[in-house]
Amino acid sequence: MINLEHIFKWHNTGNNRVFLLKDINLHFDQGEFVSIMGPSGSGKTTLLNIIGMLDDASEGKYDFQGQNIYQIKDKQRSALYKENIGFVFQAYHLIDELTVYENIETPLLYQNIKSAERQAIVADILDRFNIVGKKNLFPSQLSGGQQQLVGIARAIVAKPKLLLADEPTGNLNSKQGQEIMELFQQLNKEDGVTIIQVTHSEKNAEYGQRIIELLDGRIEKK
Repeated sequence: MINLEHIFKWHNTGNNRVFLLKDINLHFDQGEFVSIMGPSGSGKTTLLNIIGMLDDASEGKYDFQGQNIYQIKDKQRSALYKENIGFVFQAYHLIDELTVYENIETPLLYQNIKSAERQAIVADILDRFNIVGKKNLFPSQLSGGQQQLVGIARAIVAKPKLLLADEPTGNLNSKQGQEIMELFQQLNKEDGVTIIQVTHSEKNAEYGQRIIELLDGRIEKK
């Protein structure tokens, strides 16, 4: 499904080149559940953003479902993202001007799903996450944990083939965190969703079938 070859990411500071990722070579099969671990500053989020097409590598090749991402037009890349990828962000990235309901509904609008069907899908997700009573609230009216739940609900509502999650349980209590990880496991096993998560939690990492460890932008173990 995903193939990364010789991926480098750097930025230039004056005359110095600062490397965020160095020579990353990884392959992810459809239906895998993979955890990425490493200390702060090791390049975990940078790698996830490159896989999620939110950032470009400085050098290297990225194939997604047989297409070289850096050789197709932005419009094609955007369509690939919208049709295939759900993203759970560490900083939520909810749209402040939209209600909980509207935030969750947004990915469905890109997929030309009829209004009645969208309503049914969002109602089911709201119920699943036990946030029906919050549907008309705005992000600023929610706690961090509630915003995290809304972000996860939005990421999975359109049934993506690939779910990328950056510290998905970071703002949840232990019970909520366990429920989310079990939901991810269910999505992976029953629906065949490929999941790549960045986590500091060894407990959460063990939900994955393999663990990739990064250190200073390089792969230590995979």
